[in-house]
Amino acid sequence: MSMPSESVPSACFVLNFEVNLRVVGPIPGKPQNVSTNDTGVKEAVQSAVYLFNNESNDLFFFKASAIDDAQRQIVKGVKYLLKVEISRTVCQKRESNVDLANCVFQPHGVLQQTFLCKAEVWAIPWQKIMKTTSCFCLPSHRS
Repeated sequence: MSMPSESVPSACFVLNFEVNLRVVGPIPGKPQNVSTNDTGVKEAVQSAVYLFNNESNDLFFFKASAIDDAQRQIVKGVKYLLKVEISRTVCQKRESNVDLANCVFQPHGVLQQTFLCKAEVWAIPWQKIMKTTSCFCLPSHRS
């Protein structure tokens, strides 16, 4: 058997090693706990409350009274998974240019009402988009 005049080198390697990767930062697609004081969380809560106020037939505005839990998930942007308490304020919807920051909660009596809400808010910061994709609320027994 004759050998070709030009030989093509070939090699076969068997690699047997272990790689230990340490991931730093959020893992894409996996929800991570985030501080309820985080600026993005607070903006997401405002978005959810805005949707609630627009969809409710209540005469008064509601605002967040507590942020119980917050998670952030890196997707095409950031998805916030929130557990929020929202309570009725003294500010009426018929008033114009209401700043919820200046609205106090209903002090007592039959007008006091609080809801426990689970919300998902999707943010794409580089496009300046924030959209509440779901908001489910039930009356709280703490009212």
